[in-house]
Amino acid sequence: MIAALRAAALALAVGATAAVAQDGGDGLAEASGAVLRGLDKVSATASDIVLAVGQTVEFGHLQVTLKECRYPADDPSSNAYAYLVITDPNVAQPVFDGWMIADSPALSALDHQRYDVWVMRCKTD
Repeated sequence: MIAALRAAALALAVGATAAVAQDGGDGLAEASGAVLRGLDKVSATASDIVLAVGQTVEFGHLQVTLKECRYPADDPSSNAYAYLVITDPNVAQPVFDGWMIADSPALSALDHQRYDVWVMRCKTD
């Protein structure tokens, strides 16, 4: 019961945050790419993943695609909102399909037994 309530609250919070990121309002600007960080929990190695919008790269066994990256226009280093689609060839559906938020990585996180991926920043150059 508590887990279901927690999941429902998280879904509402993610939906509200994603709506802000999607509407292009509130002073958000679109970036040409993003910098993500990936962690392989088995080997305990972390690496940066640099992506352009529309690009797909391999991270371990995963395929990571960046659909969009938005950031506060008045302070690009303060936050980043990245729309990612992450697939695992061993799973029929994407293991992640949605917005990740740099300053709240646990709010909308990849749930994978081996890998963690999170947003560091949007590329503004």
